Amino acid sequence: MNRNVRLLMAAQFLSAFADNALLFAAIAMVLHSAHLAGWYIPALQASFLVAFVVFAPWVGVVADRHSKVRVLFGANGIKALGAGLLLVGLDPLAAYAVAGVGAAFYGPAKYGILPELLGHDRLVAANGLIEGTTIVAIVAGALAGGIAADRSVPLALIGVIACYILSALIVLGMTRTPVRRTERLPAIRCFAGMTRTLLSTSRALFATLGVTLFWSSAAVLRVMVVAWAPIVLALRSTEQIAALTLFSAIGVALGAFVAPRLIPLEKLRRARIAAYCMGICIILLATTDALWPARLALLAAGIAGGIFVVPINATLQEIGHRTLGAGGAVAVQQFFENLGMLAATGLYAYAAGLGANPVMSLLVLGVVVMAATALVSWHLPSVEAEAEIGPL
Repeated sequence: MNRNVRLLMAAQFLSAFADNALLFAAIAMVLHSAHLAGWYIPALQASFLVAFVVFAPWVGVVADRHSKVRVLFGANGIKALGAGLLLVGLDPLAAYAVAGVGAAFYGPAKYGILPELLGHDRLVAANGLIEGTTIVAIVAGALAGGIAADRSVPLALIGVIACYILSALIVLGMTRTPVRRTERLPAIRCFAGMTRTLLSTSRALFATLGVTLFWSSAAVLRVMVVAWAPIVLALRSTEQIAALTLFSAIGVALGAFVAPRLIPLEKLRRARIAAYCMGICIILLATTDALWPARLALLAAGIAGGIFVVPINATLQEIGHRTLGAGGAVAVQQFFENLGMLAATGLYAYAAGLGANPVMSLLVLGVVVMAATALVSWHLPSVEAEAEIGPL
């Protein structure tokens, strides 16, 4: 990979590291506050996602009409502001929502720049590297955030802010890619047109529904484990819970590494098998009450998820780059996946508020993942059609 991709990987590592350290610092604040109810943690995750849905018509336009390097720089600055607001005592839901605004603008620029830096034959491999880097950052950030927050939440937040600033400075070293010149239409009208264009083929529709399924289930699984681990595994500290969740993150990194070898862009149909396996692993997790079986189930679910999400991410980027702009394609993708995550975490927050059993919640999640995979697979191109597609 060239210098720009290496810089992007370094910046992405620091930004994703800080994202997850920030989450577990906020979770520590909740766990240390006896007056906050059990619904607050899933609501915290949902607050981060609101911006992805609200600003969806604008984030892709910003990524394509401006230098993606500048967008990445500014997005990290907004994330740092959110961490700073949490540091000075703003309600965690509001502060984490501000960080979500930065993350919403960061995504289209991060993924949209890859097709501008690389050719078709290297795109899946680059996605694997970026996803792998992200998951390593999630592992390290969650663990470091949990450990630091158990000792001092303010110091943990200062470290988060420093990571965002360093990530912003690193992206300034990247070469600025050409800005896409598009007709200046009202943002919502433009976004609606991009959505129709991107979803006009069964291949793109499957990929969009697929990423929505993956990220919705991943977001809910993480907050479910936070509620499930203290009851079933007797884990009490933020550090212990963070250490458990990192097994799914490691699994996604491993899955992202092998995905280019198992599922090239021309064999997208294979991705559905990994999604079924992910649902089975979540069901197995719900049936265990011991630490190591839980770790192995999370690891296996992560591997299946990584194999599933990398090729469909690359498919959307390639289609978008050739049609409406990579930033616009990622914005549409981001809208659907975060709308799914917001709905899923919102429903779980409501269920948790009603006293839903964490074990039963995991079982329901596993079944829903498998049923949703079956529905999404209806939009897969046939074997014959896929053979005719060749390189996009």
